[in-house]
Amino acid sequence: MRQNNKKNQDAAAKLAAAKLEVAKKKKNKRIYFGMDVQDAIVRYNTAEKSGIKNRIYEAEIHRAFDKLAENIINTFKFTYFDYGFEDIKHEVVAFMVMNMHKYDHNKGSKAFSYFSVVAKNYLILHNNANYKKLKAHKDIATLQLVLPEKNKDLEDFVLELVQYFETNIPTMFKKKKDLNVAYAILELIKKKDEIENFNKKALYVLIREMTNVETTHITKVTNIFKKHYRNILKTYESQGTLTTKKSSFF
Repeated sequence: MRQNNKKNQDAAAKLAAAKLEVAKKKKNKRIYFGMDVQDAIVRYNTAEKSGIKNRIYEAEIHRAFDKLAENIINTFKFTYFDYGFEDIKHEVVAFMVMNMHKYDHNKGSKAFSYFSVVAKNYLILHNNANYKKLKAHKDIATLQLVLPEKNKDLEDFVLELVQYFETNIPTMFKKKKDLNVAYAILELIKKKDEIENFNKKALYVLIREMTNVETTHITKVTNIFKKHYRNILKTYESQGTLTTKKSSFF
């Protein structure tokens, strides 16, 4: 009987210890940004002297902002930043500080939730902007493969290239929108000596102005040009000339 009582007591003790451990984990889960930090933010916003604000921030808020930024960056894995983790974290913390005056505890939101959204929105905005820059850079690189640089001694080749595309564009493209972009690219090839920023983003701007289409559609057409261009180069290198009658490499 005593042995059974001891077993029951041990089991009860283990259960109590497990519950205590779970309770501790729940309690400590957000302890770095609790109500004490929220109260500090309220006092920061109501303080009139900058010296008082600085003391409150350094002593009671900075650690919570730093940890919050770190957790959000690690949780959502934003991939389109080209600089280090610490620099990104400092930017996020600085953005939260800049927006601290906008927090109003009277509206019912907890400071932790409010600044989590602030930090996440900052990262999403800049991550998306960096992605667009990267994609635009790739699009420009694609276009530059199609359009030969004017400082190379390729005049004869360019003349035959123009003749080839003039003959084959109607075969390469059927939709009016595609044809418009294709002929705009061909026009730029013809006028390459008149274009100062031939290898710059201005190329896409020029084509958009000429055709009134989106960048993604220009990229779609230039990708088809690029496939032909590779085979054109091979033909020119092996034969020293291009065939200008209607033909397709595909």
